[in-house]
Amino acid sequence: MLAVGGVWLYGALTLPQTVRYAVVGPGIFPLLVGAGLVLLGILLLVQIARGERFAPQDAEDVDIDAPVSRRALVTAIAAAAVPIVTMRRFGFPVTAALSFALVARAFGSTTLVRDLAIGLAIGVICWYGFSELLGIGLPLAPVLLDR
Repeated sequence: MLAVGGVWLYGALTLPQTVRYAVVGPGIFPLLVGAGLVLLGILLLVQIARGERFAPQDAEDVDIDAPVSRRALVTAIAAAAVPIVTMRRFGFPVTAALSFALVARAFGSTTLVRDLAIGLAIGVICWYGFSELLGIGLPLAPVLLDR
């Protein structure tokens, strides 16, 4: 936890913390996350030093002896890779819909159309919030329409 927090802090300190036209710069949020991770790492070390035992907790409706679902793992990895391939070509909302549907499928959902609709709605809301309200340009329409 300390190492992950250190990486976040290192990356955050390479970004500007403030900008001229706004008080909050792009580096402030990664800095806060990194500081929080370092703090949690320190608290974890204190608990370990005090002899705290960390045993797995029982979960509801979970079979601990069940094998890992490789199909679900590959589907979740595909959901993480989809933006790399589709963001510029199909835009943010469609990419969000595809990623959301794949993650939902990895968790066991069988309603593809509903998952795509929910993902598209979330994608449009996020695109509007970032692009129109915050001025961070996320692609909306496919590049093919721009030609």
